[in-house]
Amino acid sequence: MAVDMSQFFRLFFDEADEMLGNLEKLLLSMDVQAVDMEDINALFRVAHTIKGGASTFGFDDLIEITHAMESMLDQIRHGQANFTPAHQAAFLQAKDVLKMQVDGLRQGSAVDAAQVAQVRAVLAAMAQQAPVAAQQPVAAPPPPDVFVPASSAPESEDFELFEPLPSVPTTQAHDAVDGAEPPTRKVPVRAEPVAGSIEASTIRVNIDKVDQLLNLVGELVITQAMLVQRSQTLASAQHGDLLNGISQLSRNTRDLQDSVMSIRMMPMDFVFSRFPRLVHELSSKLGKSIQLVTEGDSTELDKGLIEKIIDPLTHLVRNSIDHGIEVPALREKRGKSETGQIRLCAMHQGGHIVIEVHDDGAGLDRGKIVAKARSQGRKIEATATDEEVWQLIFLPGFSTAEIVTDVSGRGVGMDVVKRNIHALGGTVSVSSRAGLGSTIRISLPLTMAILDGMSVRVGSETYMLPLSNVVESFRPPACDVKGMNGQGWVVHVRGEYLPVISLAEVFHTEARSADPASGILVVLATETGRAALWVDELVGQQQVVVKNIETNYRKVANVSGATILGDGCVSLIVDVGAILSER
Repeated sequence: MAVDMSQFFRLFFDEADEMLGNLEKLLLSMDVQAVDMEDINALFRVAHTIKGGASTFGFDDLIEITHAMESMLDQIRHGQANFTPAHQAAFLQAKDVLKMQVDGLRQGSAVDAAQVAQVRAVLAAMAQQAPVAAQQPVAAPPPPDVFVPASSAPESEDFELFEPLPSVPTTQAHDAVDGAEPPTRKVPVRAEPVAGSIEASTIRVNIDKVDQLLNLVGELVITQAMLVQRSQTLASAQHGDLLNGISQLSRNTRDLQDSVMSIRMMPMDFVFSRFPRLVHELSSKLGKSIQLVTEGDSTELDKGLIEKIIDPLTHLVRNSIDHGIEVPALREKRGKSETGQIRLCAMHQGGHIVIEVHDDGAGLDRGKIVAKARSQGRKIEATATDEEVWQLIFLPGFSTAEIVTDVSGRGVGMDVVKRNIHALGGTVSVSSRAGLGSTIRISLPLTMAILDGMSVRVGSETYMLPLSNVVESFRPPACDVKGMNGQGWVVHVRGEYLPVISLAEVFHTEARSADPASGILVVLATETGRAALWVDELVGQQQVVVKNIETNYRKVANVSGATILGDGCVSLIVDVGAILSER
């Protein structure tokens, strides 16, 4: 009986990814100077589990690497070798190769045969260097397997679950433990989950199905908004039951929307778990001692955002390692601990998530940054605040590094960070104190699918402003609005003058109000500054479903997306950051 193997392949690949991630965490958290045998047993179980699954499907390449790892770990478990930094480095390389092989089997991507052979040779050479004389074996619990062994079944019994698989060499398929009996045939039947276990309460769902569900809920929200708007013209005395039903529908729709949104949320640990390896290898390469501390690992962010934030955070962490943290000798000279610290922190603030990258290094050098900016022909006032000076590091091609290395120095990292964060609807700010370190703070919306906005009208058009950028709105007295010789308007607000931006001019439409004093001014703020947006009237505040206008049409200047209003009309969502940066 032929069985569709694809479902079992997917299960194996997903579990292999999880186990390889756990393998890397274990290796990086181990104290090489005082190895805990439980960690060695845990590493052995991971290698054995992956090998067991690979053996079932006949993935010989995976079996070779995991078998070599098993052999070496078994020597360490039985006192025939000591765990050293060389073992740690070799296992990390083996993890990279296994990940490459798994991706190759799953996605058909290229596998570097030379790298595979090199890692295999390193593991074999290290295994041969172990002393022959064995010490008293260390008791270790038997490793669990991914699949349930059919130990009670005869070797010749045919379960007829799969089509015949390629034969696996005996030396690869057998365990490395001396005296172990040959493994019985493994049947890919999942063990019965224990009641209340994690496996019994979770389910793997393709992300495309979740996205489709989210899109349908978005359409439902739009339809519900249309019903609410139409019902406002109905008399409550005659249509009381209908209005009560629509009110209940609104509450249920909002609850459904929140529930579906929570399905796409992922913990920040998905991002943070990538950085221990980066810090470990890069700090060793630069001769620095650095400790990575993470906080808020369980803080959740939309999956679409969490994947796009990885590259900007990687740039920031690399920058802190290379430019921020000093070498041990210099830190000791300055009265600091020889080991520097990089802290990644995630937290919720209102409808946003805030991510901070902090280091206790030398901090930013204001004088060097200003000098570099002026050498590039940029005009920097002596009265510029520190916050304004720190923003210079995000300029394209800007770098204060005296030597260009393969880590940094070309000035192509920080500007990418800012551009990517702005593309996600977020902001980035910097604070620094000389000799004490720097903190880069990123603020992102929890999701890009739903937006809390303020709708405004200019002429006959309605536009949506992200509520996170709105400070206040008011109708200014004529005496507070000043013209600037045909160069535009400014308005006096609480002791400062703000530039006035006409939304009608931005989108080339005609406003009903003749000047800012006869219209409404909405004060908008980003990390680059503040301005007053001139509109005809405020429509109201509402939560809307964001549609990607670039995917469905093309990129439009000063527009970050679109939404459908309750009356069925399309409303453009204003890109506040783009408008303010041009003024």
